[in-house]
Amino acid sequence: MADVVQYRLERMLDELEDLEKRGIFSRTEIAEIVKKRRNFEYKLKRPSPLKQDFLSYIDYEKHLDSLRRLRKKVVSQDLKEQGIKKRKKKSSSDIAGVLRILGIFRLAVTRFKGDIHLWFMYLEYCKERGHGRMKKILPQVLRFHPKVPGVWIYAASWEFDHNLNVAAARALMQNGLRACPDSEDLWVEYLRMELTYLNKLKARKAALGEDSGALTRKEDVDDKQWRDENKDLFMSLDGEKEGVDGTGVKEGESGNKKDTFREQGSVILETIYNGAIEALPTSMSLRKRFLEVLDGIDLAHSEELKKKMMDGLKRDFGNKAEYWDWLARLQIGDLEKAKNMSKKDMLCQLNKAVDIYEEALESMPSTEVFSVYTNFWKDVIAPKGEDSQVFELADISDESVEFTSRLFKVFEKAESMGCITEDLTYHHISLYLELGRLEEARNLAEKFSNGKLSCSMKVWVLRVSIEMKWVTRESASLGKDDLRSVFGLLQNILSKVAISEAESLWHMAVEFFSNQPKYFKKLVEIFLVFLTKENEGDVPLSSAIVNYVHQKDGLQRAREVYKRFVATPHPSLTLYKNCIELESNLAFGGDKNALSNARKLYESALTTYKEDRGLWRDYYSMEIKMGTSKTVNAVHWRAKKILKDTTELLVSQNP
Repeated sequence: MADVVQYRLERMLDELEDLEKRGIFSRTEIAEIVKKRRNFEYKLKRPSPLKQDFLSYIDYEKHLDSLRRLRKKVVSQDLKEQGIKKRKKKSSSDIAGVLRILGIFRLAVTRFKGDIHLWFMYLEYCKERGHGRMKKILPQVLRFHPKVPGVWIYAASWEFDHNLNVAAARALMQNGLRACPDSEDLWVEYLRMELTYLNKLKARKAALGEDSGALTRKEDVDDKQWRDENKDLFMSLDGEKEGVDGTGVKEGESGNKKDTFREQGSVILETIYNGAIEALPTSMSLRKRFLEVLDGIDLAHSEELKKKMMDGLKRDFGNKAEYWDWLARLQIGDLEKAKNMSKKDMLCQLNKAVDIYEEALESMPSTEVFSVYTNFWKDVIAPKGEDSQVFELADISDESVEFTSRLFKVFEKAESMGCITEDLTYHHISLYLELGRLEEARNLAEKFSNGKLSCSMKVWVLRVSIEMKWVTRESASLGKDDLRSVFGLLQNILSKVAISEAESLWHMAVEFFSNQPKYFKKLVEIFLVFLTKENEGDVPLSSAIVNYVHQKDGLQRAREVYKRFVATPHPSLTLYKNCIELESNLAFGGDKNALSNARKLYESALTTYKEDRGLWRDYYSMEIKMGTSKTVNAVHWRAKKILKDTTELLVSQNP
């Protein structure tokens, strides 16, 4: 290994001498460079080099080459000021850095052939440096990763944009589609490439004065972002009918040529679209992306093509709520671009979207349709935010009451058609709460929790929280009847479900009654009964109750409670650790009984969790800090007997 590293360092001699001779680096700096490179080379030559070793070496060489170029400019400027003619011929040091980085990349991808990210880093560096090795690397990537669509797109883009070889780019895309027929990106990029090529042909004709205009999207106020993302793709065929000299072109003279390009574009799109839906018949998103492309260009028979696509979408996806939701929101999507539309027209567009949802309910009444329908209205009503899809209707404040009323009608319709769900009910009740209509929310929650959704924890949690707000709406102080009412409600539902299913309700109850000793005690007793009866495993609520008792009633009461919890059939390890932490902290503070209690807890925990290494480690650590040599050795001997290997225990104490 040392011979190989030495050989590689000796090959750098000419480069380093040239750097010193030209005054770019000093002898001291070169010595430091050699030292760094030697360390990196040794790392690469070890039996199992890491990917990070290669990346660190590459990063170092990139920074070094950047520094070399900067210093070279400074040296050249100094020579110019001194009147010395600058040498234009490149020396060995000018190309050695790039070659070394490429060599390290080659070694890295040879070692980690399956790392696609590393291959792309290699390709990007070749592209950045304009190195001819790209044409050798691309076939290698395609050979090792034929199932990665991004590789085919990258290779085709290189051929199309850099080598200007449309035939090769087309062949790569078609081979990619054979290898990855289920890739949406490949189908869409293939279409974009073909239309871009057609656009270039059209632009060339226009530049030669044989045609006017090009394939572009129709002008729109809000198209800037779309143009930025697709700036080299499409220009409109029905743009200004002017020649290259600005003179008008007669419609009859250019019409046939224009129609030829528009017809070709239409045929290309239809052909690729048919192939795409044949390969991916169940992909709705792919068809939506094709529609976006079609909306962005001007082709012959574009309306007919769009109608065909829309009919196909309805035929194949008309039984899915996602389709109807997209179709309805498409009406509002057009509205976003109409900045000067009147209030009346905006509401008209909104009503069109509503009609689509109603049509969906007639053809396929389901919970999914009601879910997207209610989400639509919530998006219309909700204030504008980063993550909300609000459709520029926030300014129509006069209509907000009507919109809310219509949303309530959708909820009521879902109930009447038997399509009510837990989520719909939750949002229905939550809407009343958001509007400050607490009594109506309370009545609705009571109705559903005692009726169709009596087993829904989500609805029960909401109902209990509403009841708690109801009894404290006028005063923070609670009357006996209020306390009795809330406790009875909680007792009723908590007695029907397992602790793990109603954990959030238990937490609410513990927090609500934490200042009511009488009811809190009853709650703990109920919890203990269920804990014993159900033989629950890891229940974090036990620890929460111990902490509440410790804060409110003091240490002695907390010890009484956790001892009762520990005495249940299967106390959780989380409870043990929480109680041990409580006693350990007290022992550090000087409590005489705390250390003894902590040991008892450890011993109790180890009867159930004797194979838990973390428990033994914590026990051993506590004895190291607060015990005697006798207790430390005793714990270590027992741990070694059970775990066999106690290296982890000793290492953790010697950081």
